[in-house]
Amino acid sequence: QVQLVESGGRLVQAGDSLRLSCAASGRAFSSYAMGWFRQAPGKEREFVAAINRSGGSTYYADSVKGRFTISRDNAKNTVYLQMNSLKSLDTALYYCAAAGGSWNIILPTRSGQYDSWGQGTQVTVSS
Repeated sequence: QVQLVESGGRLVQAGDSLRLSCAASGRAFSSYAMGWFRQAPGKEREFVAAINRSGGSTYYADSVKGRFTISRDNAKNTVYLQMNSLKSLDTALYYCAAAGGSWNIILPTRSGQYDSWGQGTQVTVSS
């Protein structure tokens, strides 16, 4: 399995931008599709975005489409989540996750499809 460590979360104002990073170690990073999820207090964990192994295919939740961008740098074993036009509803603990298997055009969007998880990084958006 791959080990994941998220960073970049902090307190920001509504309308601000923020970039989260997730550094991977262990087995070959480029063999995993990667995803970002988030969990707000009192709510279930929800899918945010996913990217395939090469970075050529991405998928987003409707709630973040057009505002968030997922990307990866396989040479740096890192996946990113660029978040623009942040809203108070984006406040949550953000997790990155790795999914083994041949995900390419169709990407994993359910928690159970992912094999490894980070500990999360807190994003708080103040209005």
